Amino acid sequence: MTELRFGVSLPISALPGADPGAEAVAVEDLGFDLVSVWDHLHGDQPSFETWTALTWMAAHTSRVELLTSVLGLPYRPPPVVAKMAETLDRLSGGRLILGLGGGGSDREFEAFGLPGRSPREKVEALAEAIEIIRGLWTHPTFTSRGRHYSVNEARIEPKPERAIPIWTGSYGRRSLEVTGRLADGWNPSMPYAPPEVVPAMRNVIRGAAVEAGRDPEAVACSYNVAVRVQEGHPPNPRMVTGSPDQVADRLSRFVRLGFTTLIFWIRGGPETRERLAREVIPAVRSSVV
Repeated sequence: MTELRFGVSLPISALPGADPGAEAVAVEDLGFDLVSVWDHLHGDQPSFETWTALTWMAAHTSRVELLTSVLGLPYRPPPVVAKMAETLDRLSGGRLILGLGGGGSDREFEAFGLPGRSPREKVEALAEAIEIIRGLWTHPTFTSRGRHYSVNEARIEPKPERAIPIWTGSYGRRSLEVTGRLADGWNPSMPYAPPEVVPAMRNVIRGAAVEAGRDPEAVACSYNVAVRVQEGHPPNPRMVTGSPDQVADRLSRFVRLGFTTLIFWIRGGPETRERLAREVIPAVRSSVV
């Protein structure tokens, strides 16, 4: 079986005393495999910019992988993302996972004066962006003329020293097909892809991969899950709650659905994070061997 990995989604709050670097160190010290950050730049809550915060985390850690979950495409042109990703991956020692999305919050982009897109156009733009980023990573120069993004004999140096993984957080059929054709991983969130619909969604990805001549097993499956470890905590359909044994049992079911990476949205503060590391994760690993 593919090795299981566990991560923590870290807040990028900019309130007084917030330190993303220290948070990433705490996660790494507990033995987690990766940290992820989201990408919402607009709003009235003080926050750090995603890529800068992730770079700060990278500078403070030495082992955990670094996931953008997920970058909103309208914020940054794909060729710029390609260059940014190569730089961070190189400086971090090959630890980046590049999560990309078409952009889910139209109000954010409208407020920043960025172009709005229909759901169909977002999927088209995502496919074009992945092709441009990969092209710049792998070709001496790259030309592509799409409906949403174009490059003309574009070049970045140096090229990545490895194949940087690209993951998507896709849900609709067309975006799932893009994931199967072009991406290295699928990273949905439990509230939007509940366990009962996951098998059908995975089948779309697998079918698109096969049609594109790819090995469907090459598309990694990761799941964002809100978790609170607390005995007697009332059930909540949008999260996993309960005692360590109850939480481990529920998470093990997700692994059996095909998710080999679980990323936790921590509820309950540092205590839940520590109990996940010390009590829950060992039980999950042992139950799915």
